[in-house]
Amino acid sequence: MRASIREVARRAGVSVGTVSNVLNRPDLVADATRVRVQAAIDELGFVRNEAARALRKGVAHTLGVVVEDISNPYFTDMARGAEAALNTAGYDALWCTSDGSPEKERRCLDFLEEQGVSGIIITPVALDASRIARLRTRGMQVVLIDRRVPGAGSSSVSVDHVMGGSLAVRHLVAIGRTDIAFVTAEPEPPPLRQRRGGALRALARAGYPPALTISMTESSAAAGQSAARRLLEFGTLPNGIFCANDLMAIGLVNELTRNGVKIPQDCAVIGYDDIDLAATAVVPLTTIHQPRRELGRKATELVLADADNQHIVLAPELVVRDSSE
Repeated sequence: MRASIREVARRAGVSVGTVSNVLNRPDLVADATRVRVQAAIDELGFVRNEAARALRKGVAHTLGVVVEDISNPYFTDMARGAEAALNTAGYDALWCTSDGSPEKERRCLDFLEEQGVSGIIITPVALDASRIARLRTRGMQVVLIDRRVPGAGSSSVSVDHVMGGSLAVRHLVAIGRTDIAFVTAEPEPPPLRQRRGGALRALARAGYPPALTISMTESSAAAGQSAARRLLEFGTLPNGIFCANDLMAIGLVNELTRNGVKIPQDCAVIGYDDIDLAATAVVPLTTIHQPRRELGRKATELVLADADNQHIVLAPELVVRDSSE
């Protein structure tokens, strides 16, 4: 059991107010009394309840951050950007991972409500306007990463993924790759769907038929390997492949290489995100760079500014490496 401030006061033979002064305004307490109270704190192992203290004061210097998959470097980098901005502002963070599960997302939000955080940054899975309204009535600002929830009035920070998909395909077409496949995940979250939309639009504008779409059950490196095997089973491999993220692209390149496919001579491959692994892969990966840390930083700034219905859209950039040269 956590020792209470009353137990500390009893052990030290002082009032609760004196213990509070030792914790918050030690200059008001006589040296001998302060030493006695500190000894009682050490003996009982007392740790102040910062969440309760923040609620009493009506101010919480903690934000909740909910991401889909902390093992994905994209989310890790976004979280680092948020953390840097929080540190600068003197805030702390409570981190939660939804794992893409609506039920787990709900439990994460319940937990953050119980902790009395002052705001929440989230890459939502099934968050709706009614839950956002409930959070806001409890004084919690909500900022969405890479999503918008109609009717919620909440702010968001995202990347122009339609532009990113278009950049990828325009690059493949520019290097002579017109038989293109797109590898994505199913169910397809909005950012991946937007990337595919941008890719198809670019192909249509160039006068080429729609890309073959390969849908996997997840967006991991293992899924990329499976997608490569599926493409090899078709007999004729496309000469250009656009993967919806870098993890799938790296897995796909590895599997194609193991099967004797030369990258990029036989098949050019492009990913999306520009995670650190993209530059250091066996075949350095051409990709679409997302300003991931900037996403986290901007989202934090919107929460701290208590911004309503503001939407920041960041531009992606093409990064050309060996997999498509």
